[in-house]
Amino acid sequence: DLGRYAIPHKLYIHGDWSDSSKQQTRSLTSAVTDQVICDNVHWATGEDVDRAVDSAERGLKAWQALSKRQRREALVKYGELLREHAQAIFWLEAVLTGKARSFSAYEVDAAAETFKCNSIDTFHGQVISQEDECIKYTLHQPFGICAAVLPFNGPLVCFAMKAAPALAAGNALIVKASELNPFSTMLAISLSVEAGIPPGTINGLIGDGEAGNALASHMKIRKISFTGSLPTARLIQTAAAQSNLKSVTLELGGKSPIIVFPDADLDRAAEGCCQFLMLNGQGCMLGTRVYLHKTISDQVISRIQATVQMYEANLQSDPFRDDTWSSPLFNARQRETVLRYIEHGKSEATLLPGGGEVIDGSGCYIRPAIFTNPSSAASILKSEIFGPVVVISTFEEEDVVIKAANDSELGLGAFVWTRDIGRALRVSSQIEAGCVGVNGNPYVPWVANTTAGGWKQSGQGVENGFAALLDWTQTKSVKISG
Repeated sequence: DLGRYAIPHKLYIHGDWSDSSKQQTRSLTSAVTDQVICDNVHWATGEDVDRAVDSAERGLKAWQALSKRQRREALVKYGELLREHAQAIFWLEAVLTGKARSFSAYEVDAAAETFKCNSIDTFHGQVISQEDECIKYTLHQPFGICAAVLPFNGPLVCFAMKAAPALAAGNALIVKASELNPFSTMLAISLSVEAGIPPGTINGLIGDGEAGNALASHMKIRKISFTGSLPTARLIQTAAAQSNLKSVTLELGGKSPIIVFPDADLDRAAEGCCQFLMLNGQGCMLGTRVYLHKTISDQVISRIQATVQMYEANLQSDPFRDDTWSSPLFNARQRETVLRYIEHGKSEATLLPGGGEVIDGSGCYIRPAIFTNPSSAASILKSEIFGPVVVISTFEEEDVVIKAANDSELGLGAFVWTRDIGRALRVSSQIEAGCVGVNGNPYVPWVANTTAGGWKQSGQGVENGFAALLDWTQTKSVKISG
């Protein structure tokens, strides 16, 4: 039923829906039914970025003119409005990407909480010890006009992770929604004025690399935050450096290891090893490299296979049903990428029977793939696949598995399963990742009051928590002499 809710297919500039300046449009197709969902999605150009910047200059002045109390109330109201429009968000995600309602509900709740947990009242600088009849202190002041570029897999929560601290710090924000999944983001952006945020403080664009490059290279934009792929991040970093050296925050890919020691609760650990099924593997934090101690490997693998069988039975279920926990790959391009990795992986490791097969019927569905005994240089072990693929290795010694877990250029997350508190502390401190979960799957980037960031080529800068608020500011030192 494509008429249930209005599809926000235009740009949102200064509180109003707007056509693309060049009337460029695209079509977007459902990952569930292969049906065209919208055939006139307006595509932003460099001219539209300029229009958004002009709007942001006006919105910034109005936003900064409000008191902290007024800004706090507006942000809290914004979170409440997201919850009030949850059904429309569920629908927009489901009809386009097939995202299960159960997961979208979690995403809406996380986004709403992020707008409520922005520390705006405790946001201040530092007074330095007074010497020589001088007063010295620091201020944390906003950059001004900033930009955010969002991914296709979890756009709403990523929007909140960037917009909440950016606005709380006093900035204006121009958001480029994912060209593959823009609708829920654009709806969320359009609620900002109703929340009491002045027009122009948040502007929303839909577009591809042309719009992204225009944002990254714009001389009036002082900071950009990007969540997505490493190749695109390099382009953004280069454009930022070659323009005005704007500040850049990057949250990029992951290839998170899961280490299961023999003293672990094997039922819980096996469940944790199945997180590669969440969003059909389309999550940067998800554990996709599993390291099992040799003495318990067969037991854990059999449990993983049992969960995969239940997941396969749930595939192609109605995403609006509460008992649906599966998803398709979110678009045909992503499905083809995943299938190429699986085919290549057959020469690098052992693929358990049935894995990676395309499921008959409409939509971008494939059966989850479980690989075992990979070579140390296997592409499926090194590359972020972003699909329902897990690679399982075995180990015997703690120091050996830590070395294997760290043998990656990606360092976003890691997971450790053990009842030994000493081992938990020891291993988590040695793992090269920005977030480590012990005996659980914290998904730290979606916990509003906990700072998270990637190590190595998984990113730079931080998101969430008080540190993220500081990340959206510039520090100024002041010395007052008598």
